[in-house]
Amino acid sequence: MEEPKQLSVSAIENGTVIDHIPAKNLFKVIQILGLDRFDNQITFGTNLESKKLGKKAIIKIAGKFFEDADINRIALVAPDAKLNIIRDYEVVEKKVVEVPDFITGIAKCMNPKCITNYEQVKTRFRVVSKKNVALKCHYCEKITTQENLQII
Repeated sequence: MEEPKQLSVSAIENGTVIDHIPAKNLFKVIQILGLDRFDNQITFGTNLESKKLGKKAIIKIAGKFFEDADINRIALVAPDAKLNIIRDYEVVEKKVVEVPDFITGIAKCMNPKCITNYEQVKTRFRVVSKKNVALKCHYCEKITTQENLQII
């Protein structure tokens, strides 16, 4: 007889569930969304089994619904993330993240000589590749790739 499916993380009444986060990027997503500054109940699990990712992470934020612009910022580190909007314990909407065309103030330019690395200038990038994320700096025009991506 087959064992009943067990949820690894408990359900929430209202809020947002972010699923399909690469396990190694869980804390980058928390940082990008500023979840460390929230008072809402937040549950996260990591190194959960995933057919698609091998190991995935999931975040459940009670009582919080995000603007698309906020959520799309996590696409840099979790391009396959899925959002489930929960109301009364039911999924009422599903969203996928999309890498935005422009990124401001999230990532660090990999060029040590770039003005953004030694003066109080907010980083600005144009996304030149959404598949294997590549960002072109607005100031020095150097390309920062996903391998060199540092979240600030």
